[in-house]
Amino acid sequence: MAFGPYPIVFGAVKACMSVWLVAVFGEGGVTVAEQLRGVWRKATGRGDGAAIEAAGAELAKRRTLALPSILSPYLGTSGSGAGVPKPTQANLRRFAETPVVRRAINVIKDRIVAMDWQVRVRRGVVASEISEVRAKLAALRRMLEEPNATDSFRTLMEQVIEDALTGGFGAIEMEATGDTERPAQLWPVDGATIRVNSRWDGSVESPRYSQVTAGQILGQAAELRDDQLIYVRMNPRSFTPFGLGPLEVAFETVNQFLTAHRFAGKLAANSVVQYALWLNEATPSQHERMIRWWQDEIEGTGRVPLISTDQKPEVLRFAQGTDADLRLAWQQFLIRMVANAFGLPPMLLGLEGDVNRATAAELNDEAFRGAIEPLAKLIAEHITRDLFSKCIGWREFEFVFNDLSARDEETELAIQVQLLAAGVLTVNEVRAMRGLGPMSAAGAVQLAAEEQG
Repeated sequence: MAFGPYPIVFGAVKACMSVWLVAVFGEGGVTVAEQLRGVWRKATGRGDGAAIEAAGAELAKRRTLALPSILSPYLGTSGSGAGVPKPTQANLRRFAETPVVRRAINVIKDRIVAMDWQVRVRRGVVASEISEVRAKLAALRRMLEEPNATDSFRTLMEQVIEDALTGGFGAIEMEATGDTERPAQLWPVDGATIRVNSRWDGSVESPRYSQVTAGQILGQAAELRDDQLIYVRMNPRSFTPFGLGPLEVAFETVNQFLTAHRFAGKLAANSVVQYALWLNEATPSQHERMIRWWQDEIEGTGRVPLISTDQKPEVLRFAQGTDADLRLAWQQFLIRMVANAFGLPPMLLGLEGDVNRATAAELNDEAFRGAIEPLAKLIAEHITRDLFSKCIGWREFEFVFNDLSARDEETELAIQVQLLAAGVLTVNEVRAMRGLGPMSAAGAVQLAAEEQG
């Protein structure tokens, strides 16, 4: 035996321990950990209520691993789990400045920031049960309209949406002020500098995020709790703490498009000559003389060259000399792939060859429902959950974009009139749907008198 008697001794000890555990705790389907908890409760004399509460807290702990695909996530010196950086931020932002990608980003971003929005009482909450409801609604709207000393709601959201579409990492820092007229302040944050703690335990006090700028060591990172940062992730996945932006999906396609576009530009500018002039049986001196004459007398002058030789010169073409050399069809295909990555119809990126009057409206509606509405709802949910609930603590309110559920104006008006006539909706409910405040008591009395008259 190579290992001597150690396996035999270990097996004997294991068998003795098994017999002792059965003798002490008994048999059955109860695990050893649960049996040990029962013995501990009996020894300490804790009451049944305390024991049940402790057991519930123990069972409520997470058993599975968060982000198991990330091997050994790097932990900072403070144990905040800072690490797992987002790659290729410089390339993504450089590609975001190209015409096709810029058009795709602006189609989504400009539509969202131009929407009308409101802060209202959350569904399921009775407004009369909230203290100072009007003052709180006015404070929340003022806070969003003037988030800090330099930004407005539009400029703040534009920066966040830009980062979300570029790399899937839109971020807003939020700090509660304790002032009832301005309950919090908001600042846009470069989402590429945010590191996510993959081992965050869900505690309010433990840091979930940290910001590490260029040239900064992890020990000097600014740590942020869950109620101090809004982190907008597009396409969240279980194996990474980061989102997936549309530009990341289209990264390789954009790179190919830029390469084809540069080649076509050089070809169209004639910087790459696609033909040659072949002189048969010409001596070196005649060859040099022909080159100097062409460069001095013909090239760039527009004159008609006259050549008299024993044999006719022949033009050798290396390409067809047509638009097919520009690879325009290939470039259009790449533009379609970029549009697919952003969830937009190619029509909005300049490809209008297969669009007519009958399909244009359908494509516009597809762009709104497929690309604009999901991101707008994601941002609204983050504002409601992270800002209103976590940071400020006013869970009775929610943020909504009014244009998300809007139909055609005439259709919307007809539906509301019918619901009013049937008694399904009240006047104040219709006013709330249109972003208006409730009607005053005098106005309600006058409206009731007009309906009776």
